[in-house]
This record gives sequence, C-alpha cells and structure tokens, in this order.
Amino acid sequence: MLSKILVPMDRSEHAGRALEYALENVPEADVTVLHVVGVPSMMMGDAVALTLEDDISDAAAKRAEPVFELAHEIADERDREIKTIVGIGHPARNIVDRAEEYDTIVLGSHGEDWDRATRRFLVGNVAETVSKRSPVPVTIVH
Repeated sequence: MLSKILVPMDRSEHAGRALEYALENVPEADVTVLHVVGVPSMMMGDAVALTLEDDISDAAAKRAEPVFELAHEIADERDREIKTIVGIGHPARNIVDRAEEYDTIVLGSHGEDWDRATRRFLVGNVAETVSKRSPVPVTIVH
C-alpha cells in the first residue's frame, strides 16, 4: 500500500497531470509536492541569481509560490490536502536524494517548455534520470 507519494512539480501541464494522477488514484496517501529552484542553465541565470540573495531559503520559497498555488488549486478541486517542500539546485538530484522518504514518485514526462532544450543539453531529462536512479518505484505521467 502506498502511504507517501512525492510529486515533483514545475509549472508545466505534465506536472499538473502528475499531481492529479497521484491525488485521484491513491486517495489514502499523503502527497508531498516538491519544487526545485536554482536550476542550472547555460547562462547560470537562475542558479546565480539565487546565490546573490541575502536569504537563499526565503528567495527559493518565493520562487516556488506560483507552483505551490497551482498545486493547492489542484488539490482543493479534489478536496485533498498536500504538503509542499522546496529544493535548491539540480531537479533530478533533489528528487532522487529524497526518494527513500517516500513509497513512490509520480512526475510529469516533460518539464516547462521554455527551458526544456537547455535542461536536456546540460542535465538531461529529469524524468528519465529519476526513473533510472530512484530507489523507489516511479510513475511517469504524460
């Protein structure tokens, strides 16, 4: 029985569908939404901008707010509660590092379109990396 599910989210349609899938198909499970900020890019913009903040944790939390607002809207529509956590750095590494705390991971097949080519070039596809390295089962939602 699945009691704890990790759902990594960005603002993509696929991520929203992954959360919907987890909430609808495992109604008894505790669902935690993870959003990772400070993603490396070709120009290092987001990662560098985050390190220049006085309070990195506070800045990361502010950047995660739009994603968590979307996640709470999806959960509210299904009359479900969710937990939220913020990661900083490389998305796949953040997800895999937390995986053992959960029974399974449910994530979207593709991240945000605006950064897909950059992420694939620098760090590879997050869903593919997580599915290969995760110590717990992974469901990829299209």
